[in-house]
Amino acid sequence: MGARHRSAARLAAVQALYQMDVAGKGLNEILAEFESHWIGGEIDGVQYEEADIDLFRDILRGVLADQVAIDRDTDATLQQGWPLRRVEAVMRAILRAGLFELRGKPDVPARVVITEYVDVAAAFLGGDEVGMINAVLDRLARKARAKEFAPKG
Repeated sequence: MGARHRSAARLAAVQALYQMDVAGKGLNEILAEFESHWIGGEIDGVQYEEADIDLFRDILRGVLADQVAIDRDTDATLQQGWPLRRVEAVMRAILRAGLFELRGKPDVPARVVITEYVDVAAAFLGGDEVGMINAVLDRLARKARAKEFAPKG
């Protein structure tokens, strides 16, 4: 699968995490819903992109398996007084998925992960929120993948 399919998987994963957070849906229900209706389907005249299903599943399962640690580390990175639970649900989903990939997908360069999730953020959010996603993911990446950011030489 190509880069477009991976990007579509990330977008779908953020949408699914959002649905799980806001509507309280479980993993199996979300997987069935997204894989049968959203991914590669047409809804209300909009054709949704084919996605890398394996990546989609990995992100959802990875976030759920490690959500306590993901949320704790994201809370520590957010500005004082703004714990993750007070951040808008779409932003929460983006940060959770992004940090999972930074930790769980070392084969994907950190800067690619950041760029991908900043692009996802831009599809849903305004400039200030997109800038915050970029800054928080950059800080999380520098902790999770310090070697990638170390000066060369």
